[in-house]
Amino acid sequence: MSNIVPHHFQVTKKDRNLQKEHASFLVWFTGLSGSGKSTIANALEHALVLKGYHTYILDGDNIRSGLNKNLSFSPEDRTENIRRIAEVAHLMVDAGLIVLSAFVSPYRKDREQVKQIVGEENFVEVFVNTPLEACEKRDVKGLYAKARAGEIKDFTGVNAPYEAPENADIEIDTSVVSVEESMHIIFKAIANKLHLKHE
Repeated sequence: MSNIVPHHFQVTKKDRNLQKEHASFLVWFTGLSGSGKSTIANALEHALVLKGYHTYILDGDNIRSGLNKNLSFSPEDRTENIRRIAEVAHLMVDAGLIVLSAFVSPYRKDREQVKQIVGEENFVEVFVNTPLEACEKRDVKGLYAKARAGEIKDFTGVNAPYEAPENADIEIDTSVVSVEESMHIIFKAIANKLHLKHE
């Protein structure tokens, strides 16, 4: 690592934000499988794009089928999975995009590392706090049934822990709030961050 010398380029994040006419940051959705993270992220991205914002979604299944397909669901690999995602998100934020990331990300220390990598000012944590019972009842991907049958080990909420955020910026329970309502709550909460700060 001692031979790595970062190159400083002329075009900066600020330049890219000015070009796109909005700020760039990371909205990090965390919660149990089936809580509604990706569904809400999709709705939010659609709403942002309709208003002219430049966005990109990073989602668990998509990342694990490519960039992180060599990682398991062990605690160590979960940490590495989140670290890589954070680094990718950091590059995308630097490129001027509003990044929406939907990952179970069960460990607080890993989510804290994400915040450190992208910068606290560029990080918005959304806790999709849907109860386990509701997530398991949906079981959209059939994962809970497999975990209960012993076919999946290290499955969060069944045989692996989930450490809930203690001070999330936004908290939503999709068992009582619709996807549309959830999207509006988040949009309203990030509205001030979308605008460029003029110096």
